[in-house]
Amino acid sequence: MVQFDRLFGILLVLQRTRSISATQLAQYFNVSTRTIYRDLQKLSELGVPLYSTRGHSGGIRLLAGYFLPPLTFSQGEGIVLLLGLTLLKSLHSFPFSAEMQTALQKLLVAVPAPLCSTLTHAERVIGFEHLPADIFHPEPTTPPQADNAPSEDQIITTFLQGILQHVLLQLRYGSPYRVAMKPALTVVPLGVFWDRSHWYLVGRPQDDDHTATCLWRADRVVSLFLTSFPIKTTAVFDIHTLLGHTWLRTAMDQWQQNAPVVVRLTRSQAQRLQQDWYYRHASFAEQADDQIIMTLGEDDQKIVFDLLRWLGPGAELLEPQAWREQLKGELQQILSIYNPLS
Repeated sequence: MVQFDRLFGILLVLQRTRSISATQLAQYFNVSTRTIYRDLQKLSELGVPLYSTRGHSGGIRLLAGYFLPPLTFSQGEGIVLLLGLTLLKSLHSFPFSAEMQTALQKLLVAVPAPLCSTLTHAERVIGFEHLPADIFHPEPTTPPQADNAPSEDQIITTFLQGILQHVLLQLRYGSPYRVAMKPALTVVPLGVFWDRSHWYLVGRPQDDDHTATCLWRADRVVSLFLTSFPIKTTAVFDIHTLLGHTWLRTAMDQWQQNAPVVVRLTRSQAQRLQQDWYYRHASFAEQADDQIIMTLGEDDQKIVFDLLRWLGPGAELLEPQAWREQLKGELQQILSIYNPLS
């Protein structure tokens, strides 16, 4: 076995075992212990993080977390990984942005030469469209960030580091729905997900396994820091329980209590809204006359009026009564355009 093959073999062995002695490695590769020590020295010179410990359970180990990538990828494997990197780069923010370029460079080195030239120009042949603006769900302006506020890339990266390192985080959040900024929280990081051009961080308050998970939009986080305190929670979390916009249900139930809006709809109108990512989480109640009563929470009159005009005949605003009168006036103004006074 040539030295190159043996070096790679040693790395594979060290990745599979917690610790192994030089004597055991020598026996495994059928070489002298002195040769193994030379090989280990060569690996150290190449930047492989090796260390040894004494004692009965001691031996040679790889630094925890060291990742040995495969030396080559097949054409299909290279394309799959490149698609993933290209998709990530198409987002306006993404975690570990500093490592993105080096990961791409390593991928290009690891693929067969004929594929490398094609992948080098991947951004010219692979594209991902951004979601169009959603005119029926306008967002409030995000509070201005401080000059030293971390970027969204840094926020997502730090949150993922907290998950991977299993440590608590210190988080401060600024919401456009609140005038005063909340004090810093110590949170257990649980997961992240991407939804309609935004990253959402999922966690819960420290030392409380029974509190419902909280969501923070990454672009509204004012500060985020890793702590040195390990996570003690034993609760099991699965990010899939929040996908499909199910996380909206609790929030919309609360909004219905704070600012209820009631609209009578035809069945076909209700069915259209129940296909929408947002309005399908409103409450829909069947009526005896084959009509539907929709209740949602909304304190922005313009949003409701725009929706009703889009729905057209058959949609009737029932509550709030004050809005009903104002909408009546606006509709009369529209009618006057089509029926001008002679």
